[in-house]
Amino acid sequence: MASLLLLILLLALLISPSQADTAICTSQTFNNSNVYTNYADLTSLGSCLHWTYNASNSSHAVAFVFVGYTNYDSWIAWAINPTGTGMVSAQALVAYILDDGTPAVKTYNITSYSSIIPGKLSFDVWNVSAEYTSAFTIFATVKVPEKAETVNQVWQVGGGFNKITGMIEKHSFAAANLISYGTLSLVPTGGTTNTRGDV
Repeated sequence: MASLLLLILLLALLISPSQADTAICTSQTFNNSNVYTNYADLTSLGSCLHWTYNASNSSHAVAFVFVGYTNYDSWIAWAINPTGTGMVSAQALVAYILDDGTPAVKTYNITSYSSIIPGKLSFDVWNVSAEYTSAFTIFATVKVPEKAETVNQVWQVGGGFNKITGMIEKHSFAAANLISYGTLSLVPTGGTTNTRGDV
């Protein structure tokens, strides 16, 4: 029995983080029956992104998946930053759990770290929703610039959420939180697209 446990432990150590992330992304299914043509292992915060880019109307349909959500008073977010690479100027979709257990999403135009309140995004967004099953997922379709090949994306998980005012508390500044941004290729050349940003 001890040798079997040792073998299982050794096999677990041989699985790299990127392989584990890939297993999360490739095994993900969605209750809304959406099918996405691409996925990206986001390398931090136990998250991944599924997406389909539609060149005919410059739209970007996404499913941002966060695994390991257990604190119902916290929030998750996925954003596009049209002018930079960090959180300031990010156009964010923030999801949280209502008191009745229902997931909800609000939009945030993050103009500064001191003013993080709900607001209209600088681009059109539709089909916005969230679901919470084995993971917490944000769904949306966003308008991106015509013929855009890449977008700057940011993703995050944070502390408390005031369900009356919509104010969100700052996220942790741990290493995983500080590298949760990168460039996403809308039309990858094939396979998965790994993205990572460094502070």
